[in-house]
Amino acid sequence: MHDRAAINREKRRTARLSVASNTVLLGLKLVVGLWLGSVAILSEAVHSGIDLVAAVIAWLAVRASGQPPDPEHHFGHGKLEDLSGLIEGALILVAAGLIIYESVQKLLAGGDGLAVEALGAGIAVMGLSSVINWYVSSRLMQVAKATESIALESDAWHLRTDVYTSLGVFTGLVAISLTGIVALDAVIAIVVALFILKAAYDLCRRACRNLIDERLPIEEEDRIRAIIEEHGDNIAEFHKLRTRRSGPDRFVDLHLCVARSLTVEEAHRLADRLEEQIRDALPRTSVVIHVEPCDAHCDTCGSFCTVRLVPEE
Repeated sequence: MHDRAAINREKRRTARLSVASNTVLLGLKLVVGLWLGSVAILSEAVHSGIDLVAAVIAWLAVRASGQPPDPEHHFGHGKLEDLSGLIEGALILVAAGLIIYESVQKLLAGGDGLAVEALGAGIAVMGLSSVINWYVSSRLMQVAKATESIALESDAWHLRTDVYTSLGVFTGLVAISLTGIVALDAVIAIVVALFILKAAYDLCRRACRNLIDERLPIEEEDRIRAIIEEHGDNIAEFHKLRTRRSGPDRFVDLHLCVARSLTVEEAHRLADRLEEQIRDALPRTSVVIHVEPCDAHCDTCGSFCTVRLVPEE
């Protein structure tokens, strides 16, 4: 998927699906959770509420990040997706803290207030939530991988976590119906909160990496080096390779030391070929190459010079 307009349309459509599904599940969990007095189901409702906020943020982020560069944002708007991921992670941390607090209060109160006679409705809602969120998270992850959208991937992980926690609550409610131990409700809610905390940590960590311009993964930088080395007959060496990511966009710049025998036009064509091949290998990559002549005086040049070997910075 290389057409930017098509990519942005698909991202927006998928983000809207997440908003719609979370809205429905939030309403169902709130109604049933309040009816049963189940802190586990209400904790899942809080989780779905946070997922809904996250889905809205993701939808807004993919809309804004898809806008082309403008006079005020020369490098585009990709970091809005990273920022949305960080905000989502912070919201999840708050939600997890609230869930743990309410669960502890419930345990201290002995787990009273659970309408055991209505457990069937809670079991049904948790089962339905798991199925819907599995489908929507799979769809989000598929589009996120295809478009390299951290906003959609973050939303997908939110929902995937919700699948597991919903299954946990589902299992716990079944256990309560079989054993009559209502304290299991609060224990399950705490377990749910711990899953949420782990998801929030991973999400914040990844978003911060992109916001502080961490380099691209080693395998992607190795691919760039391999492309350059394919043109070794006219290149003495290269150095100052720098990479970073901004949402779905990559940025690469480097210094290319070419044979002194090359004309300006030949060096320019070589740089253009390298830029095109790097973009083909890593879509949505902006490449800047600074060309400089080799300062060694040799009769031949090729396969990366051993006379003028400059350590890469």
